[in-house]
Amino acid sequence: MKLNYNKAEYVASYGKFSQIPPCDRIEIAFAGHSNVGKSTLINKIFNRKNLARVSSVPGKTATINFYGLENIYFADLPGYGYAKVAKSEKERWAGLIEGYLSSDRDIRLVFMLVDMRHAPTKDDVQMINYLIDTEMPFVLVLTKADKLKKTERLKRMEAFKTEIPCFDEIHVIPFSSVTFEGVEELRGIVEDIADDNDVADE
Repeated sequence: MKLNYNKAEYVASYGKFSQIPPCDRIEIAFAGHSNVGKSTLINKIFNRKNLARVSSVPGKTATINFYGLENIYFADLPGYGYAKVAKSEKERWAGLIEGYLSSDRDIRLVFMLVDMRHAPTKDDVQMINYLIDTEMPFVLVLTKADKLKKTERLKRMEAFKTEIPCFDEIHVIPFSSVTFEGVEELRGIVEDIADDNDVADE
């Protein structure tokens, strides 16, 4: 099913899990460290400049932001791991992310973003382990792929095998907002999920 990405629209933002209305359609979530490029990725998938507001200030997304397209909601989770926010704020974010992921919402997939240039952070590994342990379907998106030369890239991919749990068994997509690498593959996954849902509804 070809989705008309230009029709994606911002729906709402919530600062507490208790504020989020009940789930009435399937959802795809985006998770990752502060400043890993979630908003940029969302804008590229939907072929829009400012659907998700991109900030140069890490830790700016302090809410779950929902976007809608046809029969799917896309949930942009707060970036975790930003050092310069108060402990209480970090705990609120953690509660928001965990509350969302452990709820009975119809979450079909999590796009888990990790910066390709660096080893994953402790929080990244914790999140990946959480997704594995809860058997939540996820795809690992390695962002900022264009910033690495070919040899550096090969080195990173090799290192990820020891840095990321079960790396060889995870569906991995290198992504670049500059070269558009990975965009079509990501859209293909979204469309497959939309198709599966249509079949289930019939």
